[in-house]
Amino acid sequence: MTNTAVTTEEPASQQVLGTLAPREFEDFYRARREQVFRGLALTLRDRDLAADATDEAMARAYQHWRSVSSYNNPEGWAYRVGLNWARSRMRRTKREVRGFRIDDQAGREIVPADPSLAAALAELPLQQRAVVVLRFYFDWSTEQVAKALECQKAPSRAACLAPSSGSSPMRR
Repeated sequence: MTNTAVTTEEPASQQVLGTLAPREFEDFYRARREQVFRGLALTLRDRDLAADATDEAMARAYQHWRSVSSYNNPEGWAYRVGLNWARSRMRRTKREVRGFRIDDQAGREIVPADPSLAAALAELPLQQRAVVVLRFYFDWSTEQVAKALECQKAPSRAACLAPSSGSSPMRR
């Protein structure tokens, strides 16, 4: 008796996402991963850390997909999970972020076109940068930002305008 094995090659998405990835999660991953990455890259000012944070957030979204898929904003959840993971990693490693040139996965630069905007964004503390990126890069409402960052609506608006020290670079 001969033992015949049938092999089928899995699509690349299944290799990345695992063989049990629900179709709904695959669609979410393909549609939202790049935007979550770009938002984290702008917020963190570190492409590699943003890539790791995005991967971690997507892995956790997959693990908890039944719950995450029922949220009003799964993308916001993934962004917040990635940001929290990166903050934790930065605290542990006391990593100092330098520079501001960030490229996306395809090698395109993510820095805002206006150099003064890039400089102003770079001066903001991490939390305020997160608010600005979500409001103006993701084009989210203050309600969406507040929910994604788990803060009240008023503080998310105030974080855009409140000076970190001296005059706010975003008001210039």
